[in-house]
Amino acid sequence: MSERLNKDNFDSTVKSAPFALVDFYSDSCIPCKKLNPVLGDLEDEKGDEVRLFKLNINFDLEVAEKYGVASSPTLILFKNGLEVDRKNGFQTFDILKDWIDSNK
Repeated sequence: MSERLNKDNFDSTVKSAPFALVDFYSDSCIPCKKLNPVLGDLEDEKGDEVRLFKLNINFDLEVAEKYGVASSPTLILFKNGLEVDRKNGFQTFDILKDWIDSNK
């Protein structure tokens, strides 16, 4: 299960992870709900390579604004705390797996 982040632990947690994927989501977002099982499968397969986190943009809007997140879901890959790439909207397992592999 992906670890939940908030404004208090976002920076320290993401910076301490060598490679992280953060799902900026909303509870009312249908594509976000469809993405949850895909991220679960991704964590099962790639969890030893990338840490997966979730941040609810409704509760931690400050963090979403800091990273220019204007819609959900927005997926951002971080390396050593720095953003390296992002994707918006629902993504398939294969697309996300290839995306992670190409950004390692």
